Amino acid sequence: MKMPRKPPSRPKLYNFPPEKISKIISFVMKEEQKEKYRHWDILRHLTPPEDLTREEWWFAIKMKRQFNRKNIHLNDCQQSPFSFAQMDTMLESLHSIDLKMGGGITLPEPIINPQARNDFIVRSLIEEAITSSQLEGASTTRLVAKKMLQSGRKPRDKHELMIYNNYLTMERIREIADQEINKDLILELHRLVTEGTLEDPATTGRFRLPNESVVVEDTTSHEIIHQPPDASELPNRIQNLCDFANGYPLDKFLHPVLRAIIVHFWLAYDHPFVDGNGRTARALFYWTVLHHKYWLFEFISISEYLLKAPVKYARSFLHTETDDNDLNYFIFYQLGVIEQSIQALYDSINKKTQETHAFEANLKKTLHFNHRQESILLHALKHPWTRYTIKIHKNNHRIAYDTARNDLLELEKHKLLYKKQEGNTFVFIAPDNLGDLIQ
Repeated sequence: MKMPRKPPSRPKLYNFPPEKISKIISFVMKEEQKEKYRHWDILRHLTPPEDLTREEWWFAIKMKRQFNRKNIHLNDCQQSPFSFAQMDTMLESLHSIDLKMGGGITLPEPIINPQARNDFIVRSLIEEAITSSQLEGASTTRLVAKKMLQSGRKPRDKHELMIYNNYLTMERIREIADQEINKDLILELHRLVTEGTLEDPATTGRFRLPNESVVVEDTTSHEIIHQPPDASELPNRIQNLCDFANGYPLDKFLHPVLRAIIVHFWLAYDHPFVDGNGRTARALFYWTVLHHKYWLFEFISISEYLLKAPVKYARSFLHTETDDNDLNYFIFYQLGVIEQSIQALYDSINKKTQETHAFEANLKKTLHFNHRQESILLHALKHPWTRYTIKIHKNNHRIAYDTARNDLLELEKHKLLYKKQEGNTFVFIAPDNLGDLIQ
């Protein structure tokens, strides 16, 4: 993507007459709270308010943004710190996330139900694995990828392997969420996410070396849009990243979701690997929120929404780097992505709840089935002739093989699925008149 235009230099901005500065600040103190967090590259195309020039408008905005800024222990290649400012709109978003994702007492029934919540976890793991890989160039259809992960078949090519690796990585993150992150765990996550997918297999699971030149280029013009720090700095930088992700120093509170977003940016900025940095950065975001007890993030996929606007995702990095290392650009974009993901989860929960209640009411008039069997029947009503196997059912619900087998055999016994043998595998197929059979 094209490199954004850098804002006017600071000395030029401060070269206004005092009366003009006073007018600018007075205007912005009233109006800027309503404004979007725009970069100069966007603002320079807009019509300034009243009789201000664009530079005067930008100066006023920058003055306001300096209030309450906090530096973090991340410096750029010139040793200038990155910083952010907590603003009202940011706090409002974080409060909304707290209410919906912090483990409150008014959780939707499908999340509380230990059987139903497995469905949502598997769905989110699959969605995040697919879309995070597609962001990095994996090209396969969502349907094919889902079938591969659900059936447990081995990946057929590099693209499928990227998705399979991402799935294993997300599973591993859930297992290690209670541990503190360290260099070795970051290397393990990188190895999991890149195994068998890199041009040079020797670069899997290790940091880049001083003799390995790694830059981020625009894919069309080949313009360098990001030059990461020298490899010799990585041991120190990674240790600082781990300390920050683990929540240190303990005497300074930072909202956990903000911390996770900054961790996402931090690893991507340092670019410590030859390849696979984006996938590892998003994996580390998930580890951070889960480590800080925001366990409902297990149920959402941020990459699903990053994939819908990859240019905006990339631009949020560049806007930060080209405007005084202002992390608010990246933070605001990620908060928007998270809120979209949460809304999609709740929409899915509400839809599932309504469908399930209606279906259960009808089904209980005839036969009594467990939650997993009802889930198959509900899916089969919408997708006649769908083929189900014991292995897919087992993987979807994380149950024992015999339990999955008994679920399907009981449905076959009631003639709601019919069974056929293909080689050594039994396949259970939903008839197109399932609704009539249930009635």
